[in-house]
Amino acid sequence: MKRLQAVLVTAVCAGVLGLSPEARAGAARTTYPVVFAHGMAGFDDILGYDYWGNDFGMFVGDACDALLEVDCNEDIDAGQKSFVAQVAPFQSSEVRGLDLANDIEGFMATSGAAKVNLIGHSQGGIDARKAARVLRERRGVTTVAVLVSVSSPHRGSPVAKYILDLKPGVTSVVAALAKYYGDIVYAAGNDAYAGAKQLVYNDYSATDGVTTGMKAFNEKYPVSTSYAGRYVSLITAQNGANVNPALYLLKEFFFDIDGDGYCAGDGDNDGAGGCGDGVRNEADDDGLVGINSQQMGYRLRYTESTFGFDSVTNDTSLAAVTDLNAPPSATMTSTSSVISQDHLDVVGVGPDTFDEPEFYAAIFQYIATYD
Repeated sequence: MKRLQAVLVTAVCAGVLGLSPEARAGAARTTYPVVFAHGMAGFDDILGYDYWGNDFGMFVGDACDALLEVDCNEDIDAGQKSFVAQVAPFQSSEVRGLDLANDIEGFMATSGAAKVNLIGHSQGGIDARKAARVLRERRGVTTVAVLVSVSSPHRGSPVAKYILDLKPGVTSVVAALAKYYGDIVYAAGNDAYAGAKQLVYNDYSATDGVTTGMKAFNEKYPVSTSYAGRYVSLITAQNGANVNPALYLLKEFFFDIDGDGYCAGDGDNDGAGGCGDGVRNEADDDGLVGINSQQMGYRLRYTESTFGFDSVTNDTSLAAVTDLNAPPSATMTSTSSVISQDHLDVVGVGPDTFDEPEFYAAIFQYIATYD
């Protein structure tokens, strides 16, 4: 309904007032193109349905740059440049991040841009940190202006360990199905085990000859202005009937994703405790990732507006997280500026009332302020 009202208002304003698309736009045009990086099991487009879309599959970065174009995001500038990367749905962020960097260089060549901005959802926000370093090392200059993560498990998710710890037969079936899906959506080379091991905090297996996990990854790909000019994150958490049914079952009946998980001095993020009193906070995760894992750099506040445009601003009440393996305790437990949506709502998996086009338009406006 909110989008329909906006379309009607836009049409009236354009017809009666003769406004240009640029005058109608709610978000300023970013200096550099925006590249979207999907999460685990993600894709670019499946049968016309965009991963980065609203409930109807419309790409949120599609500017209204054609006459009478309606199936587009009227909240962004008509000249906005946006690209969607496609990497292996199931792989480590070492592999996915390198693939993302290659995609970005292709986008930069197409657009002629000297830099890019990155928006990554879930594992895509982790891949983006690898890509930012790779681009710096290849080009000799900081190539990513603003790096935004949305619902990303920078300190892992115990769901990954839970899946890896399943009975071998069950785990192998899940891995085989994931690989089959990933190979169809993208190309050969998917590895569900590698993807899951990436999202466990500590190295999952000390005997496989490969160091994995977010702890080691964070040391290798830190928050550094050498790689990106600004690091920011948006955090999601939701409970009750509003959570996607699959995620609700996982968090309510199998284990507490975040309530007594990773804490300062614990470090395993395996959901087994280490610092809490066992009392569960029902609003401390989004069904897959806890708030303790999502902040990277500055925490952002998303504010919805009934009559005007939504906004994204810095949450000045919390310190930036610059050492991802040693975040301030306050940022790990604070619910300040947490967006009341589950892990999938913010990428258009509905039905719900969340206005994805305006949400990302607000992010574009924020990026335009800093890039």
